[in-house]
Amino acid sequence: MSATEFKPLLPVKQPVPSDIDIAQSVEPIHIAKIAEAVGLLPEEYELYGTHKAKVKLSVRDRLAGAPDGKYVVVAGITPTPLGEGKSTTTIGLCQAMGAYLKKKVLTCVRQPSQGPTFGIKGGAAGGGYSQVIPMEEMNLHLTGDIHAITAANNLLAAAIDVRMFHEANQTDEQLFNRLCPADKQGKRKFAPVMLRRLAKLGINKTDPEELTPEERREFARLDIDPASITWRRVIDTNDRFLRSLTVGQGPEEKGAVRSTGFDITVSSEIMAVLALATDLADMRERLGRMVVGNDTKGRPVTADDLGVGGALTVLMKDAILPTLMQTLEQTPVLVHAGPFANIAHGNSSVVADQIGLKLVGEDGFVVTEAGFGADIGMEKFMNIKCRASGLTPDCVVLVATVRALKMHGGGPPVVAGTPLHHDYTTENVALVSAGCCNLVRHIENARKYGVPVVVAINRFACDTDAELQAVKEAALAAGASDAVICAHHGLGGAGAVGLGEAVVRACSGPKPEFKFLYDVNLSIKEKIEIIAKEMYHAAGVEYKPEAEAQIEKYTRMGFDKLPICMAKTQYSFSHDASLKGAPSGFVLPIRDVRASVGAGFLYPLVGNMMTMPGLPTRPCFYDIDLDPATGKVVGLS
Repeated sequence: MSATEFKPLLPVKQPVPSDIDIAQSVEPIHIAKIAEAVGLLPEEYELYGTHKAKVKLSVRDRLAGAPDGKYVVVAGITPTPLGEGKSTTTIGLCQAMGAYLKKKVLTCVRQPSQGPTFGIKGGAAGGGYSQVIPMEEMNLHLTGDIHAITAANNLLAAAIDVRMFHEANQTDEQLFNRLCPADKQGKRKFAPVMLRRLAKLGINKTDPEELTPEERREFARLDIDPASITWRRVIDTNDRFLRSLTVGQGPEEKGAVRSTGFDITVSSEIMAVLALATDLADMRERLGRMVVGNDTKGRPVTADDLGVGGALTVLMKDAILPTLMQTLEQTPVLVHAGPFANIAHGNSSVVADQIGLKLVGEDGFVVTEAGFGADIGMEKFMNIKCRASGLTPDCVVLVATVRALKMHGGGPPVVAGTPLHHDYTTENVALVSAGCCNLVRHIENARKYGVPVVVAINRFACDTDAELQAVKEAALAAGASDAVICAHHGLGGAGAVGLGEAVVRACSGPKPEFKFLYDVNLSIKEKIEIIAKEMYHAAGVEYKPEAEAQIEKYTRMGFDKLPICMAKTQYSFSHDASLKGAPSGFVLPIRDVRASVGAGFLYPLVGNMMTMPGLPTRPCFYDIDLDPATGKVVGLS
C-alpha cells in the first residue's frame, strides 16, 4: 500500500490547532495497555498514575537472549532558531510505522527541561498531530527524574563547601576522629565509601586504628583548591541572576566566601551520567568518580573522595528507570534523561534504547533522537553513546526544511519572535538550491559511519513543489538512500507513512558495517582535530593557553583516553553562528577543555557555552494557566 492511500486515524483539523488543544482532544489509554502491547510483564513496570509507568531494568535481563530490533537515529541539518521539527518527525515516524505500517516500534526521546518550557522555546513533546501524551505531564514534572538530579547535584555541591569549611577549622586529628567516630563499644570503622578513598591513596588497611598519623592526614584532608572547583549548583528554571554569585556570606561560615553560580539542571554531569549508565552498578561507579576539582597538589577530587557517591546513587535509584508513555496514536514511547546537546551528548538514555530493542524484537524498530544539528547530536550519538551502549544504528533519518536551507543559501537571518522575511514565504528555488550545501555536508558526514541516510523533508504551508523537489534531488545526489516529503505535523502518522516505508527499506539489508570516527586511544588533540576536520571541515585547530594547560593536566591524570564531546554552537558547522551553509577552511578555536569523568568524556569549549539560560521579556509562562473548572492546563506549547 502506498503512503498516499492512508487516511489519518486522528480527527485532524485545518488549520492545525495548538499543540495542547490537540493533545487534550485525545484521551490516552491506560498505560498498562501500552505496556502489555509492547511485551512488558506486570511485574516489570510500576504505575505512576494511569498514563505513565516506570520500566524496570529486569525486562532487559529477561530478554537478554532475544535478538535486537532495528536501530534508527533521527538527526537534523543545521537548524534555524525556530527548530525544524526533529522531535515532531521522530514521533510522526513512529506513529506511521506503528499505527499504519503495523510494525512493532518504540520511540526513545529525552525528557524536556522546564527551563525552556516556561522560557521562550516551549516544551518538547513533539508538535501538531505527532506528540507524546499527556504532553502536560511530559513537559512538567513527569516522574520526578529531573528533580532527583537537582537534589543529587546540590547535595554534592553542599558536600564540597562543608568539607572545605571543616578542614579549615579543625586539626588533622579532630578531622579524622569526626570522620571515623568510635561507636558505643569504642570501636572505629570506615564507611564503605571510605575504603574507596583508601584504595585510591594506596593505603591497604581497613582498621582506622592501624593508620599512621601521616596516613590519617592523607585520608582525612582533601585540601581542595577552591579556585579549581568546577561543580556548581543547579535548578531547572531559566534564571540569569543565578549565573554568578558568592556563597558563605553568613556569619556562621567564618569567612568561607567563594564565587560560584548555578547552572540549569539538565546541564549537570549527573544528567549525562544517567543517560550513559548501563545499570545501577554502572551508575554508582560513574557518580562516584565524578571530578569536582583538584587538591592543592593538582590531583583530582571525586564525589567518592567526599564520601557522597553512595548517597547520590540513592537519590537517583528511581531515576535510572525509563518512563513509559504513548503517542497520540497509541504507539509506545520511553522518555528518559535529557542531557544538554552542547556540553553533554544530547541523547536519551542507553538503557531505554537497550530495553526498547529487546522489546520490539528482530522485526521491530527503535527510533531515537539526537539533539541539535547532526554535526553535534549525531556525531556524539555515534562516538559517545554507541561506545557506552555497544549498539550501532541501522539508519540515520536526517530532518531538513526548505526554510532552513533558504537561510543557509544566503537568506536573511531567522529570529525567534520576529515575522519571517518574504524570502521564506515566497518561492525561491535558487535560494533553496544554494543552501542545500548544508544538507549535502550532513549526508556525507553521516555516511562516514557506514550507515544509510534517509532525508525527511518537513513540509511547511508556504513551501512549493519546486522547492521541495530541489531538496529531494540534492539529497539523492549526495548519497541519501531516499528523501521523503513529510506532513506528520498536520496529519499525524498518516503524513509520515512514506518516511516509514523508506526507513524500512533502508534497514532491510545486512547490518551496516559501522565505524567510529576516531580511536579513543589517540591523544586528546588528535581526537579533537579529527572531529574538527572530518565533521566541520576546519582547516586546523587553535588551542588557547587555558586549553593547552588542561590537555596537559588531563593527559597526566590519565583522562586522555576518554571520548570527545565538542561544546560549540548548533547554528553553524563552525564556531561562528553567523557562518551558514557549509563553511570550510576556518581555524577552530578551543578556548578550554573540561572533563566529565563520571559521564565518561572530555568537552572542549569552542566559544562561550551558556549553561544557565535567561528568560526573555515575554516568557511562555504568560500563557500558561490552569482552568479551575476542568483542572486542565492551558497555554502550554
